[in-house]
Amino acid sequence: MHLTGTHFTDRTDAGRRLAALLGRLRGPGTVVVALPRGGVPVAAEVAAALGAPLDICVVRKLGVPYRPELGMGAIGEDGVRVINDRVVRPAGVTPEQLAAVEARERAELERRARRYRGGREPVDLRGRTVVVVDDGIATGSTARAACLIVRARGAARVVLAVPVAPPEWTERLAGVADELVCVGTPSPFFAIGEFYADFAQTGDAEVLRHLAGAASAGGGAGGDGRGKEPGDERGSGAPAGTGAAATTTASDRELTLTAAGVRLTGRLTVPAGARGIVVFAHGSGSGRHSPRNRRVAGFLNRAGLATFLFDLLTGDEEADRRNVFDVGLLGARLTGVARALPAESARTAGGPPLPLGLFGASTGAAAALWAAAGLGPGVGAVVSRGGRPDLAGPAALAAVRAPTLLIVGGRDGVVIDLNRRARDRLRCESELAVVPNAGHLFEEPGALDRVAELTRDWFRDRLAPPEAPS
Repeated sequence: MHLTGTHFTDRTDAGRRLAALLGRLRGPGTVVVALPRGGVPVAAEVAAALGAPLDICVVRKLGVPYRPELGMGAIGEDGVRVINDRVVRPAGVTPEQLAAVEARERAELERRARRYRGGREPVDLRGRTVVVVDDGIATGSTARAACLIVRARGAARVVLAVPVAPPEWTERLAGVADELVCVGTPSPFFAIGEFYADFAQTGDAEVLRHLAGAASAGGGAGGDGRGKEPGDERGSGAPAGTGAAATTTASDRELTLTAAGVRLTGRLTVPAGARGIVVFAHGSGSGRHSPRNRRVAGFLNRAGLATFLFDLLTGDEEADRRNVFDVGLLGARLTGVARALPAESARTAGGPPLPLGLFGASTGAAAALWAAAGLGPGVGAVVSRGGRPDLAGPAALAAVRAPTLLIVGGRDGVVIDLNRRARDRLRCESELAVVPNAGHLFEEPGALDRVAELTRDWFRDRLAPPEAPS
């Protein structure tokens, strides 16, 4: 299926949606095998839905030395080795470099296999249908290696199932499995993580929780796993979503509000016990589906902060680039939403109106400061990411009273200077945080996570929870 808007809340959500496509495989002859670490939370949902045992297939991607996110091959258990010459040759990787990467990844593969299996034998795959699950396909090297491994272990039928993959994935992996299943194949496709609101790294502890939960449910990781019949309940194992990246959510829904006479739709996520709400003002060329802002929002949700990501402009309005830089228009829309949202989120959370924070990116940062100036004490804190606060104008900057954090990339020289000048005009508590070696979009490894951490801490410390009635 070819979709342009495939997005998942997190790996648990992705697993549930993937499981809905695999119901016909439910039965005692099916085993679900996950690629750790990211594939395990997805596979746990699939295994639970199919009533099947859950096992792992430890595979390590071989990343290009100077661009490790780009896979040039993969290695797996039982000595499986897959090299993608279409990546190795254009990248100019030498045999020595390839050998060094392989040695390092082999050591990590063996460490993970020992840790995850804990001495247990793998599930017996002989004569069975094996569903190989990962959190997505990029180059396909790791998925190919995993399918080769389970086939070598005697699988009678191999089904490769993932939530998201590039449109050409079936051509790339033709023949590696008997069946290929995917929720969506969006285009353009740059990276798996852009289609997840929360794509935080899965830790060893979370992997072990899912495997232990599956084992206690009757199928288990390791051993034969044939004793579980269709219809058995999942058991008392750890429920999906209890890992470090999980959030107990009171509400996660689409919400339409009227602001300045225009109906604007966004995504309202309210964690249980929310202590505040942050409204995201997107900038030029960005919207509520922005992978960067959704990632930051995920950090806030896990810190107990509600979020509302919405589009300041309609599709027709965005076509006129003048609107993107009309701070008065953007600020008025944001002000209208900010006035309505605390009460709306309070109804969802079942308590008093939540303290309000504003998060702006690019020109959305100017809109956030413009709105904060007009709302006064109604705004508890403001954060700008790679923003243009200077576009709010001297009068609005001087009128802001909410504590304001300006985050810029260390390699974004022009914007650093503009932020410094804007900060000089602020009369409120303010800080300028420079993320080292980061560009304007914070695409460098770890840069966006640093933005999310700074944002989380700023709002968490300044959006005080409502006082309980005496």
